[in-house]
Amino acid sequence: MKLTSIKLCNFRSFYGKTPEIIISGGDVLNTTVIYGNNGAGKTSLLNAFTWVLYEKFSAAFASTEQLVNKRAIAEAKPSQSVECWVEINWEHEGKRYNVKRQCRVYKNKTDFAVTKTELLMQIAGDDGRWLYPNQQPEEIIGQILPVSLHQYFFFDGERIEEIVRSDKKAEIAEAIKIFLGVEVINRSIRHLGEAKKSLDNELKAIGDSEIKQLLREQEKIQQEIERINSRQTEIIQELEHQQTLKKETGNRLHELSAAKELQERRQELETQKKSHQDNLRQTREALKKIISARGYTVLLPDTTAKFRTIIHELKQRGELTSGISREFVHELLNSQRCICGAELHNGSHAHINVSKWLEKAGSSSVEETAIRMSAQVDEIDKQATAFWEEVDREQARINDLRQNISQIELELHNIQERLRKDANEEISSLQKRLDEIENKIDELNREQGANQQQLSHLQTEIDALIKQIAKQKLNEEKQLLAQRRMNATQDAIERLTEVRNRQEKQFRLQLEKRLQEIFTAISFTPYQPKISDKYELTLVENTSGLEAPVAASTGENQILSLSFIASIIDKVREWSERRKILTVPDSSTFPIVMDSPFGSLDETHRRRIAQTLPKLANQLIVLVTKTQWRGEVEAEMLDRIGREYVLTYYSSKPDCEQDYIELAGKRYPLVKQSPNEFEYTEIVAVERDW
Repeated sequence: MKLTSIKLCNFRSFYGKTPEIIISGGDVLNTTVIYGNNGAGKTSLLNAFTWVLYEKFSAAFASTEQLVNKRAIAEAKPSQSVECWVEINWEHEGKRYNVKRQCRVYKNKTDFAVTKTELLMQIAGDDGRWLYPNQQPEEIIGQILPVSLHQYFFFDGERIEEIVRSDKKAEIAEAIKIFLGVEVINRSIRHLGEAKKSLDNELKAIGDSEIKQLLREQEKIQQEIERINSRQTEIIQELEHQQTLKKETGNRLHELSAAKELQERRQELETQKKSHQDNLRQTREALKKIISARGYTVLLPDTTAKFRTIIHELKQRGELTSGISREFVHELLNSQRCICGAELHNGSHAHINVSKWLEKAGSSSVEETAIRMSAQVDEIDKQATAFWEEVDREQARINDLRQNISQIELELHNIQERLRKDANEEISSLQKRLDEIENKIDELNREQGANQQQLSHLQTEIDALIKQIAKQKLNEEKQLLAQRRMNATQDAIERLTEVRNRQEKQFRLQLEKRLQEIFTAISFTPYQPKISDKYELTLVENTSGLEAPVAASTGENQILSLSFIASIIDKVREWSERRKILTVPDSSTFPIVMDSPFGSLDETHRRRIAQTLPKLANQLIVLVTKTQWRGEVEAEMLDRIGREYVLTYYSSKPDCEQDYIELAGKRYPLVKQSPNEFEYTEIVAVERDW
């Protein structure tokens, strides 16, 4: 899960629509820093992430029922609605995700009413088309980063030590199991047990089908399909119109000498992007065909090795020899003449000697079959090697194309920014018009994709109805099938249980070792963290020769908690890459969002944590005050910063003391006098000349 941006509208102290916060996610410049005074909105921003994803809030987030900005409510007219939403974008396993959670406030004469929240999600693949998912958004988010784990990645640094409290140990155990995939296996075992119980009743004869009701449902679905097809036609026409407007606006930009060069470059980049996207689709199809045609070869090494062992053993026992065959000996005996010319009469000494070769000679047909199969087995091994080479080649091509598309999109974004901010009003106006057209095209594409998916689902429903109508009562033979299913279910339960036990033990020991390494690198105390077989996290000392639990301070618990999170990210990533465990979430791109992570720590520990976290976290978003940032933290993390933002708080207090922060030689206001009676916060991007 690689976060790319977040945007807010009337969420807590953020009035109106905020600028989009672009989140840094590079290999080196992986840190985004957001500066703000206490009360400016850092905790609100942290909770914006958890609200949109999980509708959850941190412990320090007061008055959770008051989400909507007070100024926006005050300025609204009676009966007028005020929107409040948070929208985030992220990338995960080659797909882009857009998620928006929203609610509304309806203002009355004396109070206001808040509607229930609504969660919307769209997903874009390599082709750039945005589609609504088949699953519920909550389910998809839970598969990427489960809700039970969110507090370990979106947390208030001043309260992070709470995760090692005694009443949190069971929670930690469950969290680690989810990371490892053990919880997935446990659920599988439980579900298999339930399936086993239900198999006895599954194949009972079904009752008479209500044909008329099924036909009415079929007709209703057909009408819905016709309605969607009609809308699809309208969308195609509107897309053609918007494309025409886009072309005309682009041509007008091209005619302006000041924008001509940029517009030409943009057109060139868009052509390249489309070409790369087409190549990407073709390469993915080629990869599918390779896997479909020859993927089975990589599953046969054990079988081919067993075949060679059998052939070797046959030769060792003399059952598979080369040279004289049984068929040749039978031919000599039947003709009663040896190749040397001697007569082979039945019972003669010569006949007896030649007959003995029947025991020594092999079958020519068996030998020929063995030779032919050996050649085929050799070819299978060659195909397996060639298969991996082709897969690696196509996968490398996919990665290269994705990287090229990403670079092109970045350059296109920069061109758009330059045109938007151009001093020539006509140029900036045309670019804004282009932005509106692009947004409209994007919306139409999303609707078109969602409609296409819905059409597919409706057709599936119709197919299912047709099968139901034609379905006959089950026959007795399926009782035998049920018994075979029950046996297979029990076997699967036993195998999954063994896998879980082995996997859990090995990972726990490796995780504990990495946790100790990170904790030792940060803390100067002689203590060691331990993870029990129940996944309980403790801190122990060994000064007396015996391990004893430590009554850790708040600072030590903070360090232990940060070390724990860092070790999980680091070790699960290594584990999943080495073991190729499909049940583990994509740990290689987990973000960490921290609010005030250094507040109660001393200088030495602040420095060590500032050194460690950007190296271990794939993506780090730090919300800090001016005093928390300056000094050793700034010195250690400056080279890892990709993006910076300042939260400017507008105080309605008449005699408020204004404040600022100096970054890269420029002053950015932290506190300013509000121009009205309301308090609110603005987000300002920091510009550095690196």
